[in-house]
Amino acid sequence: MMKFAVIFPAAGSASRFGGPRNKLLEPLGGVAVFARALGAFLSRGDVTRVVIAGSGAMGTGDADGDLGRRLADPRVEVCPGGATRAHSVRNALARVGGEIEWVAIHDAARPLVSSALIDRTLEAAGRHGAAAPALAVALTIKEADGPLPAAVLRTAPRHRLFAMQTPQIVRRADLERGFAECPIPLEQVTDDVQLLELIGLPVWLVEGEERNLKITTRMDMTLAEMLLAGEKPGDGT
Repeated sequence: MMKFAVIFPAAGSASRFGGPRNKLLEPLGGVAVFARALGAFLSRGDVTRVVIAGSGAMGTGDADGDLGRRLADPRVEVCPGGATRAHSVRNALARVGGEIEWVAIHDAARPLVSSALIDRTLEAAGRHGAAAPALAVALTIKEADGPLPAAVLRTAPRHRLFAMQTPQIVRRADLERGFAECPIPLEQVTDDVQLLELIGLPVWLVEGEERNLKITTRMDMTLAEMLLAGEKPGDGT
């Protein structure tokens, strides 16, 4: 069994979601969004460690019920988040032991990740060194100097475009090297495996899943509720 650690960047402001409560604590089918994401990995025997880079509710009494029980798992540690996603991942990576070879980074706001998707990504990472799920882009994408209104610069070749998902699974040593040798400011890094791309290491994509959506807006939550309601008993986390 290929064992691995999991990093959850969970320090974002979630400003686009709105409302008084952190979106990660919003109930989805009666279980907090983050509890579902966390549970998808804690239910696996190949996960040896989980590090959550976050603050506030991730380490206080606000995280109760299912989330509180999962945070109490001995494999789980909460560390401070950073100013950006990349800074949060770097903080968490420093808490991952040197004996751990593989690390998965997963969005705390992707609550419907499936075991099959994790397995598929893990298998590809083992073969190629790094892997991440992605979906082919169905929309026509045009490049322009925003904000709009702005003139079109070009139409991107859609057959070569893929929308990234998580978990993104890499060798711990390669991710550490990516941070050490990153040629651009970390504020400009928007994707975890981008750190490997920037230093010339290969990254492979595997087929993602439509249900593995990221909760960003209230509409995303509505869609997630619909997807969850359509599952058969035992399908969800």
